[in-house]
Amino acid sequence: MAKRKTLYKLIQRGLAVLLILAAIGAALFAVFQDKINRWEYPIEYAEYVTYYADKYEIDPLMLYAFIRTESNFDPMADSDAGARGLMQITEVTFDWIKSKIAPTEDLTFEDLYDPETNIRFGSYFVSYCLLRYQDDLATAAAAYHSGWGTVDDLLAQEQYSADGKTLDHYPYPQMRLYVKKITSSYQHYQEIYNAS
Repeated sequence: MAKRKTLYKLIQRGLAVLLILAAIGAALFAVFQDKINRWEYPIEYAEYVTYYADKYEIDPLMLYAFIRTESNFDPMADSDAGARGLMQITEVTFDWIKSKIAPTEDLTFEDLYDPETNIRFGSYFVSYCLLRYQDDLATAAAAYHSGWGTVDDLLAQEQYSADGKTLDHYPYPQMRLYVKKITSSYQHYQEIYNAS
């Protein structure tokens, strides 16, 4: 009988130790998971992102989603299409944005390698796309990626838009993938940074 009680106590103690170790393991996992999430979805250039997000009335986390998707925070990024910098702006788009927000400034396409200039121009462009498409992030992202002309043509076709205002389907694989990356990245940013 004494041996049975001793065995029972050992089992209880062993279970208690296992529960404590499991709790410590869960806490450590949560800490490391948060660090991994923040490493995978970073906040960089916060001064510029915060300023221009506020100026153009955009959630800064949305801008981070665009920057992460476009360049993965590389200010010197270049695309095959000739887009430059953090938010991957083409020369045609740069010229159009410059005519809207900086017509008298001595800026050139080369200045898009400067993080502040790029975020300033990219933020304006994101805000313009959101305004044009009634704050629908997916449709705005499609326009940021493929241009308004393409998106407007798709909106006029019932198989891509039921209401003529937002896209329900994306006929081009690159556009579809881009929209998915932006919306997914934005969702992750919200989950990570709004939960803290």
